[in-house]
Amino acid sequence: MIKVTNLTKKYGDRFAINNISFEVNDGEVVGFLGPNGAGKTTTMNIITGYISSTSGTAEIDGFDILENPTEAKKQIGYLPEFPPLYLEMTVNEYLGFIYDLKKCELKKKDHIDEICRVVKITDAQKRIIKNLSKGYRQRVGIAGALVGNPKVVIFDEPTNGLDPRQIIDIRNLIKKLGEDHTVILSTHILSEVKTICDRILIINEGKIVADTKTENLEAEIKGNRRLEIKVDGPESQVLSTLKKIPGVSFVTVENSYGNGISSFLVESQNDADVRKPVFYAMAKGGWPIISMDYLSGNIEDIFISVVDEDDEKKAAEAETKEKPVKPDRK
Repeated sequence: MIKVTNLTKKYGDRFAINNISFEVNDGEVVGFLGPNGAGKTTTMNIITGYISSTSGTAEIDGFDILENPTEAKKQIGYLPEFPPLYLEMTVNEYLGFIYDLKKCELKKKDHIDEICRVVKITDAQKRIIKNLSKGYRQRVGIAGALVGNPKVVIFDEPTNGLDPRQIIDIRNLIKKLGEDHTVILSTHILSEVKTICDRILIINEGKIVADTKTENLEAEIKGNRRLEIKVDGPESQVLSTLKKIPGVSFVTVENSYGNGISSFLVESQNDADVRKPVFYAMAKGGWPIISMDYLSGNIEDIFISVVDEDDEKKAAEAETKEKPVKPDRK
């Protein structure tokens, strides 16, 4: 549905995005993450035709956004971070205006009524936009993006500045839209991505540094794995035994529950799976394992891990380039 190939945008000598490539398949909901200034908005502005690229291509349903802008844009609904609403218009007037701009050929009243029903603003259709709450204005912006029934919907920070109730409502709405549309969602709220998205792209300093299914996101964390084990046995002996297991880098007692049961946090080296050695060691001691679970890294940890790893890689490459070449003294 969306195909980005070797896309680059330069401002003077600075790369906003640098030779990025990715695809978004029909029906996917993709989260687009990155620190401020990483290139998220630039990428979306190019995909939607707001700005041109320095080089590379962006195709929407087979149409190049530069070579066939009219056909490509018919496939896209776009909600910028700040929805371009006309505050003196009523909701119906605004959506009718967008309908005319897009040269939509669907039955006007039926189409607008259906969009309002989907985004739950039917009760506000005759109200002036400036009198609506921020949450309702955001819904009106989403409604505008849906005019013409585009195949692709792109959201830039759709819950920015909303209160918790409004955030939940907009998240649920985007999730619902993902059932019938291809969706790209740019956000700083990382838990939002985990709740809504099937797949995650992470961009840092203009380059894609991670592309993975949401369910596989935790695999992006490198280094130690953490295992929480609850054991019925003498605390000090269990602790000592766990520390001696090959691959274990750190063990600590988390809680003592009484009746001889304690829980331990066990970290393993280099992603080593120590569950079997732990089981055999506890069985040898005659200490029953009550539970054993890997602790999931939260999405904030994962995001920071991926970005920091990319920064460290770039720093190492820069240091290598700066080292002087020793002359051959032969």
